[in-house]
Amino acid sequence: MSEIQTSDAVPFVDLGAQYATIHEEVNDAIRAVLASCHFVGGAYVEKFEEEFSRFVGAKYAVGVSSGTSALELALKAAGIGLGDDVIVPANSFFATAEAVSNVGARPVFADVDPITFHMDMSSVRRVRTPKTRAIIPVHLYGRAMDLIELEQYAARKGWTIIEDAAQAHGASCKGVKVGGSGRLTCFSFYPGKNLGAYGDAGAVTGNDPALIEKLRLLRDHGSPSKYQHSIVGTNARLDSLQAAVLSIKLKRLPEWNGRRRQHAEAYARALAGTHVLPPAMPEAGGHVFHLYVVRTTSRERMQQALAQDGISTGVHYPTPLHLTQAYQQLGAPGRGALPVAEGLSQEIISLPMFAELSSEQINRVIDSVLRFANSASSSAALAA
Repeated sequence: MSEIQTSDAVPFVDLGAQYATIHEEVNDAIRAVLASCHFVGGAYVEKFEEEFSRFVGAKYAVGVSSGTSALELALKAAGIGLGDDVIVPANSFFATAEAVSNVGARPVFADVDPITFHMDMSSVRRVRTPKTRAIIPVHLYGRAMDLIELEQYAARKGWTIIEDAAQAHGASCKGVKVGGSGRLTCFSFYPGKNLGAYGDAGAVTGNDPALIEKLRLLRDHGSPSKYQHSIVGTNARLDSLQAAVLSIKLKRLPEWNGRRRQHAEAYARALAGTHVLPPAMPEAGGHVFHLYVVRTTSRERMQQALAQDGISTGVHYPTPLHLTQAYQQLGAPGRGALPVAEGLSQEIISLPMFAELSSEQINRVIDSVLRFANSASSSAALAA
């Protein structure tokens, strides 16, 4: 196999391309923070918190050190801990379940819907336990989950809902942005996200002032003022440098999300009628395409074919959470328990997706996928 020239390659994500469009403003902001010598908390963090809460339609936002910290602190603020069960989807990043374990509770894994990839409510009903006290729906890959059925069911059961929006910055459902429900909603600003910092960062949004105040205490050693500690907390504060960068990027997020949707529409048009199944396209704003995840029964061959053409891909996620070594050791159900998530883990593949993708790059990805799809179809026909 001949080597692919770097200049011809299509990366899975290109943070450098984004930085090139905002570098002057970012550099000025970083220099201003350095000159201020206020590196933790303070005016830059407060400014971003106000801007982000307004963006999602929540009363408050609390900046924290990462998306994982956001989940852990939200669970603690809601009083979830030792002896409690929390339902999470099996197809998500590890942190969704890890945060539950880290507060002393037990994650209970539910299957997912094969079309939306969101938590499946029929599975939720099957896996609930007498100890279930909370549930974490995940707005996966950038698509906002319709929570109406879940809200009604959780209300009847007395469960707390904590939303995982680590991949859904700017996504909406029925006109309401993710984060605007008023519930505790957890965001990650890891660099590769639609709204990404230049390091780890996160936030929790919500409308309940008592919960928000508890979150602020929890992120800063339970301290309302220096050397005063009213509860046991931790160190999960948002850095000023990250907040300054996020404020700059937030202004451009709607435009960047719009470009992602345009790229997704181009992919979807090209893949129609092939055996490579594109994700559904909900109403405008319903999906901000943090990831563009397609399905194929020939994933390994497709990845190899695209790699030969210099196109990077990913798999999100190759192992359902209940089948990871960590949770198998903790007694999670074995293979066959959650068939949809297990089946998806063998078929899903993520194509390049970032706002700065050029038309040429999009066309290169499409051409490569179509060559593979046509080749695979021809091979299947010959085998038949």
